[in-house]
Formats: sequence, structure tokens, C-alpha cells
Amino acid sequence: MHIAIAGNIGAGKTTLTRLLAKNFHWHAQFEDVDQNPYLDDFYNNMEQWAFNLQIYFLGSRFGQIKEIRESGENIIQDRTIHEDAYIFASNLHDMGLLMTRDYDNYLTVFNLMNSFVQAPDLLIYLRASIPTLVRQIQLRGREYESSISIEYLSRLNEKYEDWVKSYKEGNLLIIDVDNLDFVNNPEDLSFVYEKVSAQVNGLF
Repeated sequence: MHIAIAGNIGAGKTTLTRLLAKNFHWHAQFEDVDQNPYLDDFYNNMEQWAFNLQIYFLGSRFGQIKEIRESGENIIQDRTIHEDAYIFASNLHDMGLLMTRDYDNYLTVFNLMNSFVQAPDLLIYLRASIPTLVRQIQLRGREYESSISIEYLSRLNEKYEDWVKSYKEGNLLIIDVDNLDFVNNPEDLSFVYEKVSAQVNGLF
């Protein structure tokens, strides 16, 4: 079984991935952030490094999916390959930070990869407002994220909402995290567990 968590920067994907993996005894696949050789450069100069970053994420995510499908295990994944293309690369192109030539090249590679990819059995989307995202980004204190603008986060949120509205590839669970604190409030965490459990049980 393949579960994936989607959501904007700072929505709580990595934290919830860890918590769900522990509770349901799933294996966790995390986004390659600490070892990513382009993130620092990208946030300092998005236009110069946008294509490099997106290609890196695309290859990394495709490798994860290959491992997931070959493992035969129940795996929960922090972010999906589809977000890379439909949210982040698309937004960079809209902002003029990813040249059309590079974007078209990227999409050619993505579409080829996507023809070998199955959607997750369950997609969990963490919906968060801009104030929530900003607060959580500040709390985790990653230096390279300090330059992320409100405009950039807002554009990503719009892309996410459009994507989720038209999502037909599999089961979808939307969790609004603005009024939840699943890290510090056990009742909120239990609420999330119950929502996920109901969806997972419905898959069998």
C-alpha cells in the first residue's frame, strides 16, 4: 500500500509522515532535503537554479516510487512526483523563473516518467493558510527558507487548490491543519489517526 502526503512548504508533511508511520507501522519515505545540493542556491537565486532543482527532485522522486513499488511494503511518502510537476515547476514557469524551453524539456521527462508511475492508493492533502505556513516555516528555522516570500507561498497554495479540485487519480483525504496541532495536542493527533484509518480501511 502506498500512502502519500501532499501540501505546501511548512504544512507539516514530514512531521505527519513520521507520526503516521509510527502509529500504523508503515515504512516512511522522506523528501531529500538535507542532501539536496541545489536548495540553498535555489532560494538565493531562483531563476538561475530552478531547472537544476526541479530535475533533481524529479529524479529523486522517481527513484522513491520505484523503491515503493518494488518493496511490497506499506509505505508512506512525504510529497509526490506530481507536486513537483503540477505545483512547483508550473509555478516557476508562471513566475518567469523557469524558461519555456527548460519547462518543456522538464515536462517531456516528467511525462515519460509518469507513464510508468501509479498514483498512491491514498493521497492526504494538508491544507494550510499562509499565516500557518509562515509560522511553521519560522518555527523550524531552516536558514535557506528564510527568504521565501508570501507571494511565492500564495502562488503555490493556489496551484495546490487547483490540483486537488481536479484530482481523480485515486483516493483523497483533505485535512485542514489551520486549527489542528497534531504535534502538541493528543486529541488533534487522534482525530487525524481516525480520519486516516477510516480511509485506509476503505481500501480493502
